Amino acid sequence: MDNILLAIDPVAFSIGPLSVRWYGIIIVTGIIIAYFVAQAEGKKRGLPEDFFGDLLLWAVPISILCARLYYVIMKWDYYGANPEKIIEIWNGGIAIHGALIGAITTAYVFCRVKKVSFLKVADIAAPSILIGQIIGRWGNFMNQEAYGGPVSREFLESLFLPDWIIEQMYIHDLGTYVHPTFLYESLWNLVGLIILLLFRKANLQRGEIFFSYLIWYSIGRFFIESMRTDSLYLIGDLRSAQVVSVTLIIVGFASIFYRRWKVRPVVRYLDE
Repeated sequence: MDNILLAIDPVAFSIGPLSVRWYGIIIVTGIIIAYFVAQAEGKKRGLPEDFFGDLLLWAVPISILCARLYYVIMKWDYYGANPEKIIEIWNGGIAIHGALIGAITTAYVFCRVKKVSFLKVADIAAPSILIGQIIGRWGNFMNQEAYGGPVSREFLESLFLPDWIIEQMYIHDLGTYVHPTFLYESLWNLVGLIILLLFRKANLQRGEIFFSYLIWYSIGRFFIESMRTDSLYLIGDLRSAQVVSVTLIIVGFASIFYRRWKVRPVVRYLDE
């Protein structure tokens, strides 16, 4: 084990008693890049210049709250017995599906108030959501979390990963290397991002880019979740992320089919 490097310090820097973690820096970076991408596309599609900025002011805190609430509900046996721990979000414990529920619900209400088509906004924002997820998963990498089951170093080397990723996938508490599921999901989402950007040029019906996002992300998450060792469970061995993923896949396909064959008149993505 002499070739094993020290794990990357999850704390980027400290200012007095305040520690700034790489996880937070990476998440904020993802949000900022996602915002500018959505802002640029929204401007081309005729949305007000401050639309996504105003939306983020609501969506970000509500998403964080919902991500924590989702996690707490799934871990209620623990938090019900230790309610004082519920607010300790700095000790970890948020769920991306909770954040998505919060963000989508907030965007829907915001669009109704602003009298803007929710599906138009969702189509514009879908690639940006993936950008946030692509970047955000590297926060898990820095924290050595959201990993999969044990693997050999030889397996990781067979994936042509650089040493700095391989070494970070050695979990000292377990005494073994693990599946870099953060990387699997990040790469899956990168492919999804390319597909969604190509879909923009295909001029699909309004809403289909967003529903395609739900389908693509959920398919990848369903299979990657089966590798993870930190899953939230509904009942027995039933993983909540897989149940939500299957639900979103069905919703995505059903919505596309319904709108293509039942909804008239047809409004396409490029229509303003």
